[in-house]
Amino acid sequence: MSFLHNFSCRRCFNRTLTAALVAAPFATLSGRQANAADKKLMPVSGSSKSMRSHILDTAADTLQTKKPIDAMSEYLNGFHFYADDMGRQIEANHFCTHLTEDFHQCVIYEANQPNARLIGIEYIVSERIFKTLPDDEKKLWHSHHYEVKSGMLVAPGVPNPGEHAFMTDLINTYGKTWHTWQIDRDHDLPLGIPQLMMGFTKDGQIQKASLDDRDKRFGISTQSERENRADIPMPDVVMGANSWQSGKTMQLQLVEVPVKNLKK
Repeated sequence: MSFLHNFSCRRCFNRTLTAALVAAPFATLSGRQANAADKKLMPVSGSSKSMRSHILDTAADTLQTKKPIDAMSEYLNGFHFYADDMGRQIEANHFCTHLTEDFHQCVIYEANQPNARLIGIEYIVSERIFKTLPDDEKKLWHSHHYEVKSGMLVAPGVPNPGEHAFMTDLINTYGKTWHTWQIDRDHDLPLGIPQLMMGFTKDGQIQKASLDDRDKRFGISTQSERENRADIPMPDVVMGANSWQSGKTMQLQLVEVPVKNLKK
């Protein structure tokens, strides 16, 4: 995975790009857009930012260090559905930090735009780690085998050799995803409680219109992505993942409980 980390890391990009140009014909590195055409996003509740707020935000951005943000070197675009309702499908833009060879942590936005809403998080672990999880914990996780092989999951802007290397590693991983903003229902504010999300596992599950819209905005072809990854071996999914396939799934509910160690 270090190849993609270097490829997408702002500080490492030039060095790795030079190596890639030596290793592969330039034609295979062209034609991938780094950014999608902007989506029409719903406005968030509240009045427009004042000039004072703009000045304070600019000053903070200039003066403060943001090490966890700087460490986010990988950008993935894909789709999730609510674990208990496959009809509710959401495009998810992941910005990830590769903490160890076995672990990523990602924040998820509705789009790759400055005004995009933060809608969730995803933790990604290797197959080795996933196998060690308790059975009840495994029910919260989904596999990435189909997302990779189908071409549904993409790394925008990364040339084909780099993306292929990344997906070869990612195909054996598992994700636990919580969406904190149900943007398909509540446009103005993040109401309610986090919801467990899952990933698709076979053709015909995702809404084709959503996939086509994504491809058009990014200037890519999911079918071409699928063909480019045909040589990546399809792994056997570890038992316990994708629990929703049984017809039953885990989901959060809000309940009232007594407060422990209360000090008034």
